[in-house]
Amino acid sequence: MSIDGVRAIAGAASGRARLQRRGTLAIASLVVVSFASAAAHAAPSSQRAAPRCLSECTPRIGIVSAFGAEAEILIAETRAPRSWSIGGNRFTTGVLRGNPVVIVLSGVSMVNAAMTTQRLLDHFRIERLVMSGIAGGIDPSRHVGDVLVPESWTMPMEVYWSHDAAPPAPCGAAGELQCLGLALARPEGRAVAPYVAPGASASGLFMRENRVVSASRPEGEFVFDYRVDPEMLAVARTLAPTLARCGPKANAEGTVDPKLCVGGQPTLVVGGRGVSGTAFLADPAYRRYLFEQLGAQSVDMETAAVAHVARANGVPFIGFRSLSDLAGAETFNADVGALFASGLAERNASALTLAFLAAWAEHERRPGARP
Repeated sequence: MSIDGVRAIAGAASGRARLQRRGTLAIASLVVVSFASAAAHAAPSSQRAAPRCLSECTPRIGIVSAFGAEAEILIAETRAPRSWSIGGNRFTTGVLRGNPVVIVLSGVSMVNAAMTTQRLLDHFRIERLVMSGIAGGIDPSRHVGDVLVPESWTMPMEVYWSHDAAPPAPCGAAGELQCLGLALARPEGRAVAPYVAPGASASGLFMRENRVVSASRPEGEFVFDYRVDPEMLAVARTLAPTLARCGPKANAEGTVDPKLCVGGQPTLVVGGRGVSGTAFLADPAYRRYLFEQLGAQSVDMETAAVAHVARANGVPFIGFRSLSDLAGAETFNADVGALFASGLAERNASALTLAFLAAWAEHERRPGARP
């Protein structure tokens, strides 16, 4: 056979191979497109992402506690408890005040709270989230031992750090940060002034919003206030829990030790704004700034991170916080020592959580409640 004949045969074989490859690719592309189309129709963008429940798929209320002693109180009250060890975290499933629950201790900090909450949502079928713990007070009218249920949570320490008090303009227009994938905070539609330390010039710390990507908003959205679930908040407004003035250790000797009691009767406060951040706040000037600029009620290091994860996963959320002190207080307050030494901190925080769960179970049993 001539060289030209060999080349002709080889060219024909190569052509057939190319056609076969094209056909294979075309079929593969059709399968991918068909699968994507089916998935798009099966899961519209407005739908919540399906729970992964890698460990257990019973529908439950997730309870994230920031305070170890409080978590132990809740676990002790849980019926048929079962312990799960996942990534070093202990998760406890069971029934608490008529609700299937899973309880986990987040650990201190925004990072730990976010990581633990996402792990909770990945391994269990969480229908609703409750965050509970202690917090520093921001509103000076509140007292040690009060329990707060804010209607929104935010992260004021997520900032754009500029060089002066003028609104930053890295993208051209003053206050425009979109070219950086950022957005300045505008609660209630107004700009927030940067923090100014006493005797100093403006810090240039401008509060900003966080971008949240979720199944319902895959393109992402900027969020400053993470609002709690209105249905859960409505139930919280009906509560009248028994909040103690003296912790359980105050009665250890059979008589009440006044040094282990706070001065006033703790109350439940529902509404307002709670804030969370990576800093342990002990600065009175910054505390006043948060109160004046945001009307903040309390500050902690976890709740808004849990709220962010809840929003990203489409899970209804609410947070409770028992006040331990006035953040950065400049004078000694004996109530602070009494709160911790007597066990009152964990008692009042857990008392509200238990009261809410009992009320929620009753709420779910009412005619018209969702299945």
